[in-house]
Amino acid sequence: MARKIYVGNLPWSTTSADLEALFAEHGAVSSAEVISDRETGRSRGFGFVEMESGAEEAIQALNDSEVEGRKLVVNESKPKEDR
Repeated sequence: MARKIYVGNLPWSTTSADLEALFAEHGAVSSAEVISDRETGRSRGFGFVEMESGAEEAIQALNDSEVEGRKLVVNESKPKEDR
């Protein structure tokens, strides 16, 4: 079963492909998406990665790591709450 991982404090220039490549070093990535603003199309600075394997290793290795001068926040994604 794939595990969904939240990745925060991403550099504004990070693309979904960059995010996938970063996590692929730690296991099998099912999908990676940087979330963008609906109106402007600009990155919102966070994204989600789904991994088939290696999720725990990726979280341990990448949380608090630095990418382009920004410390990443990496943890298991929580279910979306109803508003």
